[in-house]
Amino acid sequence: MLERLWNGWRSAYVQGGVEESLHTGEGSVFTRILASGLDDIETNIVHRGTTCFAILNAFPYSTGHVLVLPYREVAELEDLSADEVAELWSTVTDAVVAIKRAYTPEGINIGVNLGKPAGGSISEHLHAHVVPRWTGDSNFMTAIANTRTLPEALVDTASRLRAAWPPPRS
Repeated sequence: MLERLWNGWRSAYVQGGVEESLHTGEGSVFTRILASGLDDIETNIVHRGTTCFAILNAFPYSTGHVLVLPYREVAELEDLSADEVAELWSTVTDAVVAIKRAYTPEGINIGVNLGKPAGGSISEHLHAHVVPRWTGDSNFMTAIANTRTLPEALVDTASRLRAAWPPPRS
């Protein structure tokens, strides 16, 4: 029997709320988002720096799942410039601060998957995952039903994280 879990907030995606240019074209989905001309609200970009930015994962493991990546499409850590390395880690740190302020998680996972065998679904554009965690957040829905339940729409998550993002360091 087919089970359905109502996710009404995803209707914007189904009805074409996401521009077609994000699904076709040159480069990774992140490169296409940056080149799309869409604003940060529509693309769920929560922070922009000089060489790196932070965006919500469109298919999050949990509410508040942020991806931090360089603007430049680079697959390997060793191919990043010194400025990109410094800002990438600084932005990951700021994402942790924002997630803690906005969601008060019990823990946070940070990870980078390099290459498809390592789990990199968009391996051509290096990105760091910053994932808030709570005791018991892995449950039967993911393990048995291959379904995740998320209590908040991405647009609301992005708004909360933008409001909680720390100011630039001096």
